[in-house]
Amino acid sequence: MSDTPNSPAKGFLSKHAILERSPTLLLVSSLLVVAVGGIVEIAPLFYLEGTIEEVEGVRPYSPLELAGRDIYVREGCYVCHSQMIRPMRDEVERYGHYSLAAESMYDHPFQWGSKRTGPDLARVGGKYSDAWHVDHLTAPRSVVPESVMPGYAYLLDAEVNAEYAADVVATHRIVGVPYTDEMIEVAAADVMAQADPDTDAYDALLERYPGAQIRNFDGAPGVSEMDALIAYLQMLGTTVDFSTFTPAASR
Repeated sequence: MSDTPNSPAKGFLSKHAILERSPTLLLVSSLLVVAVGGIVEIAPLFYLEGTIEEVEGVRPYSPLELAGRDIYVREGCYVCHSQMIRPMRDEVERYGHYSLAAESMYDHPFQWGSKRTGPDLARVGGKYSDAWHVDHLTAPRSVVPESVMPGYAYLLDAEVNAEYAADVVATHRIVGVPYTDEMIEVAAADVMAQADPDTDAYDALLERYPGAQIRNFDGAPGVSEMDALIAYLQMLGTTVDFSTFTPAASR
């Protein structure tokens, strides 16, 4: 059915034609619409104390894990591995429970990604042994024949410089990670202690970082960058107990 000359639709189109004939008016109108839409979406965020639901178990990285995370970023691991399991059946069945925003709340920057030359690593913690990680990082095709990942054997010979651990932790506190003065003060000692299964600081370290794994990750003397990277990988996806986790919408 065609519109009659005086129909509302005809009247609207005639007014819209004014915008189409005037680039300046169209630009101003577009900017106005975008501005109003932006304000409606952004303004409420200034009145919220937080936009991420806190989840029991999620904690800041220990200094050794933080050093490992920096190595992970430095070596470009994020280019081939994502850390975000989407809430789709095929992903959940392959990798585990879908990722929660809270699990990345202390990541600066986050490691979500979308490129998967290799598998997603959001739940890799505890999936393989430390020895497997050492072999995989040293000679990838010795454990995964089809792997195209380069080797990182040199991480075994590179010692972690704990001297700057306190500065790194303090920097993360500036951007909102709740590290305490005590955590910053003992950061260097915590780096060395987490890779030492015989440390006297075992209980104190676990009090600061509940669930932290304390052992010689690479099986060699000293604290290497391999230790740090494996400590980071082994904690990924392990902080939340999904057997008892209930989404906020279901409570």
